[in-house]
Amino acid sequence: MLALKLGLVVASVLLATLAARRYGHGVAGTLAGMPVIAAPIMLFVLAQQPAQAGPIALATLVCLPATIAHLVVFGLCAVSGLPWWAGLVAANATIVGGGWALGQLPLPAAGTYALAVAAPLAGLKALQLCARRAGTRLAPGGPVAIPRSELAWRVAVAVAMAAAVMLGADALPPMVSGLLLAVPIAGNVLPCFTLPRYGAAATAALLAGFVRGMFGFAAFFIVLHLLLPRGALLAALAALLAALGTALTAHALHRHLTRR
Repeated sequence: MLALKLGLVVASVLLATLAARRYGHGVAGTLAGMPVIAAPIMLFVLAQQPAQAGPIALATLVCLPATIAHLVVFGLCAVSGLPWWAGLVAANATIVGGGWALGQLPLPAAGTYALAVAAPLAGLKALQLCARRAGTRLAPGGPVAIPRSELAWRVAVAVAMAAAVMLGADALPPMVSGLLLAVPIAGNVLPCFTLPRYGAAATAALLAGFVRGMFGFAAFFIVLHLLLPRGALLAALAALLAALGTALTAHALHRHLTRR
C-alpha cells in the first residue's frame, strides 16, 4: 500500500508539472486537484475492505472544506508578498485546525455533501479576490518553461513528504492520522515551487485550478458514498465518471467565463 501511494504521488506531481509545461498553471492545478491519488486508493480499499469504504469516503468529505481553506490561505499569503515557507506553514496550520474542528461537528451525510460542494465555490471566489490583489485575473494561461531539474526536485520533495505523512499516520493516534492524511501533497509541493520562480499571479492561478479539480474530488466521494449500498462496482464506475465529468465541466466553464 505504501508503494502504491508513493507511486500515485509521483504520477500526480508529474502529470501536473507536464500539464503546466504545455497548458499553464491553471490546468496543472486542475489535474492536481482531481482524485488522482485518492481514487485509486479508495478503489483498493473497496476491493480489500468494502465495509470501510463508506466511512472513509464520508470522513474524506468532512475534511474537504479544510483542504480548500488550505489552498486559499496559501494564495492569500502569496499575493501578500510572503515567502513560500510562510505560506506553507500558514496553510498547513489551517488544514490541521480546520480539519480537527470539522471532525467535531455532528453533521449528517446530506450536510457533509452540501459543505463539500459549497467549499470549492467559496474557495474560487476567494482566490479570484487574491488574483485581483496580485493585479491579474485567473485567465487561461499558456505554456510554462519548467526545467528538468525542477521537475526532479518536485517529485523528490513530494515523495519525501508523502512518505513522512504516511509513516506518521501509521504510528500516531487515529485523529492525528486522519488529519495528516487529509493534507494535500500536491497542494503543498506545487505552490512552493511555483511562487518563488513564477510569482504570486501564477500561484493564484495554480491554486484556483486546484480548487476546480476539487469539484471532481467532491463528486467522486459523494457519488461513491451514495451508491455503495447499491453495489461496489456500480459505485466505483459512477464515481469515476462523476469525478471526470465534473472536473472537465468546471474547467470548460472557467475558460468560457474568462474569455468573455
